[in-house]
Amino acid sequence: MDRKELESALEAILFASGEPVQVDRICVALDIDRPTVEQLLQKLMDYYAYERRGIRLLKIDDSWQLCSAPDYAETIRKAFEIRKPAKLSQPALEVLTIIAYYQPTTRAYVDQIRGVDSSYTVGLLLDRGLIEECGRLQVPGRPRQYRTTKQFLRAFHLSSLKELPDDIGEDGQMRLNEAGEVVDPIGDTEAPAQTDAGEPEDV
Repeated sequence: MDRKELESALEAILFASGEPVQVDRICVALDIDRPTVEQLLQKLMDYYAYERRGIRLLKIDDSWQLCSAPDYAETIRKAFEIRKPAKLSQPALEVLTIIAYYQPTTRAYVDQIRGVDSSYTVGLLLDRGLIEECGRLQVPGRPRQYRTTKQFLRAFHLSSLKELPDDIGEDGQMRLNEAGEVVDPIGDTEAPAQTDAGEPEDV
């Protein structure tokens, strides 16, 4: 295939998946090397953004996924009569922040930092798919450990955990507003929350 055909085939793979697709899987499918695939992906991502299309291409760790543009979230909700998801409470944001920055970590460690029991809130975040269990700590009682998920990255429009703000505020918390959106620690500007190939969402 020539380069134009490769771009079209790549777009078709991402569209058909509906989920994040690993770069290595794309390499195998198109029978081309990784640097070429990454160039094609970057070009496609830039095209959607520059042309202000209704879809965007997101990089999530070593995977890529098509999603709707956050600008049209309300329009999409109206079209499909989608109820806006409930926002996370302040306690939920606190727990999510601690897990995001100190993962993998246990609920006992979260409780220690917050000074209150966090079992209900951890359960809520598990139900939302923002965190997941990732084994047990090898100490008496073997407490469960938790980490954030790819859904967490998608929801906060992050490519990887390396993009979490370095400055988490004087109170030791990542700057999240009550809508569950990451706030720029320097400019105090909000980063739009976004989900998968459905519609952007407030977490």
